[in-house]
Amino acid sequence: MSPSFSIVIPVFNEAGFLPTAIPVLTSQLEDLDVPWTVMIVENGSTDDTASVARQLAGELPIEVVSLPQPDYGAAMRRGFELAKSDWVVNFDIDYFSADFLRQVMALKDIDLVIGSKRDPGSEDRRPLIRRLATMVFNLLLTTVLGSGVSDTHGMKAFRSSVVAEILPAVGSTEDLFDTELVVRAERAGYRIAEVPVVVEEIRSAKSSLLKRVPRTVAGLWRIRKALRAESR
Repeated sequence: MSPSFSIVIPVFNEAGFLPTAIPVLTSQLEDLDVPWTVMIVENGSTDDTASVARQLAGELPIEVVSLPQPDYGAAMRRGFELAKSDWVVNFDIDYFSADFLRQVMALKDIDLVIGSKRDPGSEDRRPLIRRLATMVFNLLLTTVLGSGVSDTHGMKAFRSSVVAEILPAVGSTEDLFDTELVVRAERAGYRIAEVPVVVEEIRSAKSSLLKRVPRTVAGLWRIRKALRAESR
């Protein structure tokens, strides 16, 4: 029996980009020949993102959820909570690949699949500054949280049973929700596979690295503190 996928995509102020990206994604997914759902989780947009998404939902097989405040992590959490499938997948509106899902389907006895930008077989076509930022973040993952995975941002697929067990304990929002979810799954002993990906965002990054750095460092230390408190 083919696995089913719920694909959660948080979006913020993407009214102009959704009509380009979503048809490309759904076209890729239709070639998979497995059950899938795309859930667009709009969060706090100040443009017409919500209405554009709902218009697309009338034309394409997608669902739309809206949250009042802009928060990427909270949007991902809500999508994960609502998902009803064998696998819950995180894609970004400008970074997705049906080939990643093919790799997920080819794996056996795995609970979490990470499309790692740092896998030796990956091809990272992003600008140098973005690649360096990933290297630094992953160094922090190792030194601050003791994680053995090479990446936590980007494409990921979780078995729904993992989400059900781990999600209630995750306290992070914004940029580190998925990082904490991965690290908690790792510590719980779930089986994790990292697979190579082609990293080619289909537009320039919208978020500012400089603004994210202090928030990310503080967030990693908060996760470390929470995990240590729970282990006592």
